[in-house]
Amino acid sequence: MDDLRYPVGKFTYTGPASDADLQLWLSQIAATPALLRAAVGGLSEEQLNTPYRPEGWTVRQVVHHVPDSHMNSYVRFRLALTEEHPLIKPYHENLWAELPDASSAPVDLSLNLLDSLHQRWMLLLNSLRPADLAKAFRHPEMGLVTLEKNVALYAWHGRHHVAHITSLKSRMGWS
Repeated sequence: MDDLRYPVGKFTYTGPASDADLQLWLSQIAATPALLRAAVGGLSEEQLNTPYRPEGWTVRQVVHHVPDSHMNSYVRFRLALTEEHPLIKPYHENLWAELPDASSAPVDLSLNLLDSLHQRWMLLLNSLRPADLAKAFRHPEMGLVTLEKNVALYAWHGRHHVAHITSLKSRMGWS
């Protein structure tokens, strides 16, 4: 892919999902922590501080971003399951990436957080029925977002950011 911002392509959702689609997306979400950990395994501090593309985040910032984003998504799922179309608060991910805990902290902190978060999140996701997946939250910029669409988005999100790192490693010849 020529666009380094989207190594697995831009997110698309055509809905409604088949059972096979949902199972694939859930397996991709479940796999994200291990794939992210494997992607950064053995990288040096210098490599972790390398932007994955010109004017992009460093590998370290990408690693810290994933649990930031997935925690927000987990909360959004819980809100949508317990409230009628709750209005969620977006966050400024680029500003979060500049905070000291995202720009300089050891990546193991976020890798461990992601492991625990996904264990809990997958318990919730695997319990959802079709009626639950039809529930939605209101995003100020995206409008009404069903939980089914959000499952698809976060299956893509994990693959998207792991690919930022693995494609950089490939381009740089890092094993």
